[in-house]
Amino acid sequence: MEYILQIVFSFIFTACFGVIFNAPTKAIPYCGIVGAIGWIVYYYINHMGVQEVQASFVGAFVVAIVAQIFARRFKMPMIIFNVSGIIPLVPGGIAYNTMRNIVELDYTLGIQNGMRAFMISGAIAMGLVFAEVITQLIMRTFNKGKTSMQSFARAKRRTQKFK
Repeated sequence: MEYILQIVFSFIFTACFGVIFNAPTKAIPYCGIVGAIGWIVYYYINHMGVQEVQASFVGAFVVAIVAQIFARRFKMPMIIFNVSGIIPLVPGGIAYNTMRNIVELDYTLGIQNGMRAFMISGAIAMGLVFAEVITQLIMRTFNKGKTSMQSFARAKRRTQKFK
């Protein structure tokens, strides 16, 4: 039941951020799906005992992969799905606590929270970049094989003309 609530609320909040970021109307439910998938992956991995930095990396990686799939499927820019999809993973509460601790002159805890927020933000960025690079490598490999087959077929047709 807990996972269902997590999925439902992350879908709603992510879709709402899609509205705030002026995503196209037909893309808003899919923005919610991207965010819900990324959040549930993060939530599950974090509850399995993996630290939040690694869980954020994997969650952002999954968000980027799903965003890439939806972008190709609906012929829209990937950033529409990416930006709203990573919203649940962003460490806003930790950043707020960092500033509160610094204002309250608790510098030690402020630095700890600041480093946590910095590490999680970096993991999110790395997850997005790694997914994009891996997707580009895979697509380049498929396209290279496709062009090789096309050039082979052209060469075969040319040789048949001369026979």
